[in-house]
Amino acid sequence: MPKPYPREFREDVVRVARSRESGVTIEQVASDFGVHPMTLQKWLRAADAEDGVKPGVTSDAAAELRELKRRHRLLEQENQVLRRAAAYLSQDNLPGKGSTRS
Repeated sequence: MPKPYPREFREDVVRVARSRESGVTIEQVASDFGVHPMTLQKWLRAADAEDGVKPGVTSDAAAELRELKRRHRLLEQENQVLRRAAAYLSQDNLPGKGSTRS
């Protein structure tokens, strides 16, 4: 997998693509910077979402969603441990083998 481009580089390419003169295509800007045109299109869409120009997921929202999913996974694991502990402890309280009671 190729290394991701630095943030500053992406911001510069997006700035140039947005301020290009009429007649200059996205493909020309992308080839000038050595990136694929679809990559530049994705960067432009992400920048529009970040700026609030178009609806989309911002990087802050994506980071928050990742953190919430991680926290949810951890809580699910904790709940499963507690359920198993409760089941184990409830087995100790049942009369049965080893009980001296009659």
